[in-house]
Amino acid sequence: MANVLIVEDEKNMQDIIVEYMRRGGHTCFTADDGVDALMILKSNPMDLMILDVMMPHLDGFSVCKLAREMSNMPIIMLTAKGGEDDKLKGYEYGADDYMTKPFSPKVLLAKANALLRRSSPAPLDALNVGKIMVIPSSHKVFIDGQEITLTHKEYELLYFLMVNPGQIFARDQLLNRIWGYDFEGTTRTVDTHIKTLRQKLGDEGKHIVTLIRSGYKFEVAV
Repeated sequence: MANVLIVEDEKNMQDIIVEYMRRGGHTCFTADDGVDALMILKSNPMDLMILDVMMPHLDGFSVCKLAREMSNMPIIMLTAKGGEDDKLKGYEYGADDYMTKPFSPKVLLAKANALLRRSSPAPLDALNVGKIMVIPSSHKVFIDGQEITLTHKEYELLYFLMVNPGQIFARDQLLNRIWGYDFEGTTRTVDTHIKTLRQKLGDEGKHIVTLIRSGYKFEVAV
């Protein structure tokens, strides 16, 4: 699963792309124009962006250039033009792939999945911080050599924070990332899971740091 931002001002096209991305198991965020897209990017970690070129307020090329300064996520650009100059301009600004309208949503999903696979970090045999050891392949967690039992969401929270050390995540960001954009719960869900996770980690729970009014981060050196 991945967080996918779909930036498309044509509502019917947006709905079709969302439908196919969700079929692929991805969480979808949508923006009707470039300005909204950049606002979403500033507050939500994204794994991939599907970006229309022709949009009101801010065109896709400008959004691509600005987004690339914020993230290394793969970007697929959509255009009604098949001209070589437009494609070269998109690549120059940081796009990873192009699709010319009309296109097959199935092919778009396949391209998105291929880019996500290539951009994902290689699986780790073990992730170690302090006395914490996580085995991603088996979802097992050990404290000082002793295995502890975590719920699925507790494990996802711990792993996500550990692979993004020092980065501050707001409660909304963690809620969207771990529970999904369509989850109807509140940010208190995050606080509750962080609390139980810290309890299970014991003294090593100190690595999960609370920042008042900001959120949480995983601090390696505590």
